[in-house]
Amino acid sequence: MDKVKAPARQTLISLHDAQVRFGATSALSGVTMGLQRGERLMLVGANGSGKTTLIRLLHGLLEPVVAGSVLTHALVPEGRAPRGAMVFQKPFLMSLSVRWNVLLGLWLHGVPAAERGTRCQLALQRVGLASLAARRARELSGGQQQRLALARAWALQPDILFLDEPTASLDPGAKREVEALVQDFAADGVTVVMSTHNLGQAKRLGTRVAYLEAGTLVVDRAVEDFFSGDDLPDPARQFLRGELPWHT
Repeated sequence: MDKVKAPARQTLISLHDAQVRFGATSALSGVTMGLQRGERLMLVGANGSGKTTLIRLLHGLLEPVVAGSVLTHALVPEGRAPRGAMVFQKPFLMSLSVRWNVLLGLWLHGVPAAERGTRCQLALQRVGLASLAARRARELSGGQQQRLALARAWALQPDILFLDEPTASLDPGAKREVEALVQDFAADGVTVVMSTHNLGQAKRLGTRVAYLEAGTLVVDRAVEDFFSGDDLPDPARQFLRGELPWHT
């Protein structure tokens, strides 16, 4: 698939020496990075490497400890902070219809009542679920549920879409559908931050890859340089080769 050409760079979020702790456990340590408008940032690493924590931090669901800082830059011309929406590996759906799951999300985010119906309809059409609007959301297939979660996020008109392993539990067909939607949203100018264990997926969807290990950012570079560069740090190179670090 053709890569989407990123628009002119503009920093949306900056992290400087960001650290997150859960009790005595350090989940992230010394992470410094910036998120640019129009990027598709893929976060890779083993379980427990800090991918989900970093996504939640970027989205504002977590606060860093005092030693770190998060700087969010206002967009122009709107003069507001970037709006984010998040989709999890297992979507949290209310025991309501497909339509009401989207409408409720719009209501919770303060979208005016006069706009909700149109935005809901457009979102369901976008993900191919308009004909199932009256069905109970929890009766949908796994792939349909994830597309509903994407519709609910897209309806919020986010500047940044945060995706935490959104295809991990899907079959190959549903995975392709979700990937296609992510590419469509990115083509519309939505910035994407996505964690994944699927390196092929990271290569297909990403413009940039960040590899984390034990809560630290080991390498962060353009997707082409990550997968073809011969100067990767040893931990990242071992990860790409599927090697077990305790065997080396």
